[in-house]
Amino acid sequence: MEERNNGQEQDRTDYTGNRECHGSGKYQGTCTIYCHKEAGEALLSICRLTLAEKFLKWIGDRILICEVEDGEEKEILSMPVRFFDIGSTKMKQFGFQMEITGKKLTCLGDEPFHEVERRYAANSDYLLCEAFCLYEDREVFKPYEKHHSTALDAGRLADELSVKNLVLYHTEDSSLSTQKQRYGKEAEKNFSGKVYVPDDLERIIIA
Repeated sequence: MEERNNGQEQDRTDYTGNRECHGSGKYQGTCTIYCHKEAGEALLSICRLTLAEKFLKWIGDRILICEVEDGEEKEILSMPVRFFDIGSTKMKQFGFQMEITGKKLTCLGDEPFHEVERRYAANSDYLLCEAFCLYEDREVFKPYEKHHSTALDAGRLADELSVKNLVLYHTEDSSLSTQKQRYGKEAEKNFSGKVYVPDDLERIIIA
């Protein structure tokens, strides 16, 4: 998770995490990346192998890697954010829960739901859940073999957890022109709340 702080009045961040830069168009603040220890070490290794010194010099100065532990809470952009281990069977991975304008938003990470996440995800106002493909396309995209879910699974989970809004992400991109309608329709077979299938850079107003 990434936080960017800038004291300049011409820049502002909305509740979707988008930053708008005016004037010069150059970012002048501090970028803080929140992750567990292993992810932080991997990120640093990749940066050292691929980036020029003129970029590396900002790490530890204006680019900060903040390690967090399972269950740890941080205040980010004046909002409480709690990080949690999703219980991945492949590689250590964290999800997060945050409160935005009094609404509880929970992100389950990049794998199917694990029971250890229930205490964070249950009764969320907004649940972010990966849906790699449609259930009807499971033989094409093999989601279960890749440790992923379908839109049908996500809708069933949202209903089970009594959430109000479901946001689907990490989808295959072979049918972008019809994805909103098709993914939403499949998730709604099991879920009566609002389903979002956002396009890249699309904003969702938390209300």
